[in-house]
Amino acid sequence: MAKEEIKDPKIKNKEISEEEINDSSNDKKQEKEISSEDKIKNLEDKISRTLAEMENQRRRFEKERDDAFDYGGFSFAKEALNLIDNLERSKLSLENDEELKNNQSLKKISEHLEIIYNDTLSIFKKNNIEQIKSINEKLDPNFHQAMMEIEDDSKEPGTIVQEIQKGFLMKDRLLRPSLVGVSKKTVKKDQKNDFKSKNTNENNEKEEENN
Repeated sequence: MAKEEIKDPKIKNKEISEEEINDSSNDKKQEKEISSEDKIKNLEDKISRTLAEMENQRRRFEKERDDAFDYGGFSFAKEALNLIDNLERSKLSLENDEELKNNQSLKKISEHLEIIYNDTLSIFKKNNIEQIKSINEKLDPNFHQAMMEIEDDSKEPGTIVQEIQKGFLMKDRLLRPSLVGVSKKTVKKDQKNDFKSKNTNENNEKEEENN
């Protein structure tokens, strides 16, 4: 009689468990391979972001460095404009003094003040600080600040006819605007009377409505 093949269920279970173990180890290897790729991608992203941030920082630093070089003395220049104002006021004050007008000493003092004034402007100009053109220029809100209107039919309305205080630029940056007076058309007497009567009538009408 042929011997029957004895199948031990334990052996079969052992074989299955070995296959499962192999499959499981393969899955783990695959997972490791995938996670490694993800890690590499994450690292690449981090490096890209870091490089971009470093580039932005470099550009900011260069801009701050250039601004510091070009406009480092901005605050000092703005304060130094008081020297120009005081020199100009002193000169005008002495020249308008009735008791000193014909005094020879005054002329010498005035000449010296003029020299100091022009030297100061020259020093400013060497450091890229220049006056804003005002007289006979059209009013520009970027550079001028209108303080009053002056009747002048010889000029187009909005033309600067008086400079109250000089304005200055430091390169392309405004240190302070020019304070100016601008021209306007002369209002005729008839127009003034019409304007006054119109305002009076309007006020009377408002009073009547309120009553």
